[in-house]
Amino acid sequence: MTAFIIANMAPLMFGALVLFLLCGYPVAFALGANGLLFGLLGMELGLFHVELFQALPERVFGIMRNETLLAIPFFTFMGLILERSGMAEDLLDTIGQLFGPIRGGLAYAVIFVGALLAATTGVVAASVISMGLISLPIMLRYGYDPKLASGVIAASGTLAQIIPPSLVLIIMADQLGRSVGDMYQGAMIPGLVLTALYAGYIIMCSVFRPSMAPALPPEARTLRGFKLAQRVLFSLVPPLVLIFLVLGTIFIGVATPTEAGAMGAAGALILAVIRRRLSIDLMKQAMESTAKLSSFVLFILIGSTVFGLVFRAVNGDLWVEHLMTSLPGGQVGFLIVVNILVFVLAFFLDFFELAFIIVPLLGPVADKLGIDLIWFGVLLAVNMQTSFMHPPFGFALFFLRSVAPKDDYDDKVTGKRIKGIKTTDIYWGAIPFVCIQIIMVCLVIAFPQLVEGSLGERKKIDLDKVEIQIEAPSYGDGGGYGGPPGFGAPSETAPADQPGGGEDPMDALKRQLQQQNQ
Repeated sequence: MTAFIIANMAPLMFGALVLFLLCGYPVAFALGANGLLFGLLGMELGLFHVELFQALPERVFGIMRNETLLAIPFFTFMGLILERSGMAEDLLDTIGQLFGPIRGGLAYAVIFVGALLAATTGVVAASVISMGLISLPIMLRYGYDPKLASGVIAASGTLAQIIPPSLVLIIMADQLGRSVGDMYQGAMIPGLVLTALYAGYIIMCSVFRPSMAPALPPEARTLRGFKLAQRVLFSLVPPLVLIFLVLGTIFIGVATPTEAGAMGAAGALILAVIRRRLSIDLMKQAMESTAKLSSFVLFILIGSTVFGLVFRAVNGDLWVEHLMTSLPGGQVGFLIVVNILVFVLAFFLDFFELAFIIVPLLGPVADKLGIDLIWFGVLLAVNMQTSFMHPPFGFALFFLRSVAPKDDYDDKVTGKRIKGIKTTDIYWGAIPFVCIQIIMVCLVIAFPQLVEGSLGERKKIDLDKVEIQIEAPSYGDGGGYGGPPGFGAPSETAPADQPGGGEDPMDALKRQLQQQNQ
């Protein structure tokens, strides 16, 4: 039995983690407890020594010293301030008026605003809740199909996962050991393509089933001509300036993601002051939510560090590598299995948990198979986006359910009786967009240029051909050991039998120590 446990320590450890998670334990504590439990078991079985855990404090402090992770609270704080400062409300109202005369206009407005909010906030919850509160009642008022309205709002909110400055891309870059700026650049085009696919689905619905997405009636279009153009200009300029402040400075190399996040947070505060929405209560809410999310990420990262330390000590990384590299089909077989695995796990785990548990195991295998890790990270980010849309566990669906009307109600504007949104409507509305996300995964695999094209030409270094040449320092005629002048060299004043004479320096040192001991 002992021999079996020793030989299968890695799969047993991974299976125990799955069991912990299925039992409902918090992920951070499940990871840490699992690592400590199998660490004690490994020491008892003689697989490694207690000194292994001496590396743990340094790794934990390494997490707290990681400046890249500072971008997470900055971007979170920026998103929460913007969400509460009324930017989403102004954008949805203005863009809704702009696209209102065409079929599906409100749905296009939701997708467009979802992409803009994603590029400024990077927070899914803020986007979905804002658009659910503002757009959903208007879409229901003017006859939109409840399934389509629910699906487009939830899907547009999840664009914050793939369009920079996405939080998941920061985590992905950190776990894969790559630049956050490169990860952002690589994800930009896939994010825009996914946005276009969502809009394409709305076009199909409006053409083949016009009743699902009608145009706004003339009485609902209150802005026209110069007033509409003026409103569009004043609504779009602030978020576009903020997008440049955050993403532009990263892409042109002026600021690091952490510095850009700090500028974005400051910009969000300035916009809130201009809109006269900044208050002590708003600051308290934003800082409290930011602290909770940052602590959540930090605890999961510490737990995954404990798990990863012990998992590698029992050769778990080699077990995963052998398991994945032995799959038929090489790179293609690996990518198919990994994407199916991530898609299934996304039913039960959110993107933070997937990024901290699965990515550190798969990254080294992908690198060994010759897969570009920036491309691999963006591919996984697109796939993980489905974790927000999976019925019945998708978080975006939960966010929308929390603000969507459950019961029938009388509309205040038209006076009509509006049916409430059923949970099944939200689930059925999400399925077409999950399919679109799967199509996007296939497109990224089939056309790697979608990611790599925006990165430019990068120099590839063959580590096997790297030569390190160190020139020994020359101290003149200091003896055969290249020491300082006089070290081991005969001295005009020192006799040959004294230290520093013609004998070997080490022999001279030993003899001097022996004389001191006598």
